[in-house]
Amino acid sequence: MRAQFVLSEIGVGLRRNLTMTFAVIVSVALSLALFGGSLLMSDQVNTMKGYWYDKVNVSVFLCNKSDAESDPNCAKGAVTEDQKKQILADLDEMSVVQDVTYESQDEAYKHYKEQFGDSPLAASLTPDQMQESYRIKLKDPEKYQVIATAFDGRDGVQSVQDQKGILDNLFELLNLMNRAALGVMVLMLVVALLLIVNTVRVSAFSRRRETGIMRLVGASGFYIQAPFIMEAAVAGLIGGGLACVFLVVGRYFTIDHGMALSDKLALINFVGWDAVLTKLPLILAASVLMPALAAFFALRKYLKV
Repeated sequence: MRAQFVLSEIGVGLRRNLTMTFAVIVSVALSLALFGGSLLMSDQVNTMKGYWYDKVNVSVFLCNKSDAESDPNCAKGAVTEDQKKQILADLDEMSVVQDVTYESQDEAYKHYKEQFGDSPLAASLTPDQMQESYRIKLKDPEKYQVIATAFDGRDGVQSVQDQKGILDNLFELLNLMNRAALGVMVLMLVVALLLIVNTVRVSAFSRRRETGIMRLVGASGFYIQAPFIMEAAVAGLIGGGLACVFLVVGRYFTIDHGMALSDKLALINFVGWDAVLTKLPLILAASVLMPALAAFFALRKYLKV
């Protein structure tokens, strides 16, 4: 009988404040969808870091004849065979180095033509203008500075470049976007909580006579609060369900189909469905607990008759 009463009161409350209930559902859905999207974005950035940092190289570019005329780092002339052998020997002895690959001027010219063949500059370049280099794969990509310290300024070395620095700029941009999404999520969450509190207060005020009578006849505080808390929890759960649908549909249409980013951006290792599915229970739990707690604290003053 008590369960039936609570359920009937939930239905009455949801219908009586239909517009505000709808607003609560939408705001909860959007805020939790952004929350789940932010978690997935964080997973995506971490996945990309693990994938790309494992592939980055440090490049030691060697001086050529053109550099000897224009670059202060190559003031002593183009790299000699003895200097190249010494650089390679030193690299082989370094514990942080996993593998070393030599790229000749002809190979550098071929790679440049493959990547930038359509640019106007490519037509004017010749192989002898390209730089020889050693491409170094490190055991730990964070140890770039060890290579830079050992070879920057050495005779025959034009520069030492770390591809990780380029990736760091990309990941910094992605993290900035993720923080912006989190900021919008927090704003939406505050809006959702305010709507929940106001909806519960309006519902409690409209039924103040019934709750007053229940209090006078000895009903417990929890028994009086239960319908209001359940109303908020049900509305939140519906919003949480919509947020889960948004995440699943968003992942399906942006990565797998529709935009099909997994085919268009084959170099990016996108997070899988397992990452999405692990976020859904968290979103549903938050969608129930957040409105229920907000309703509980909003109702405390209305128990005093």
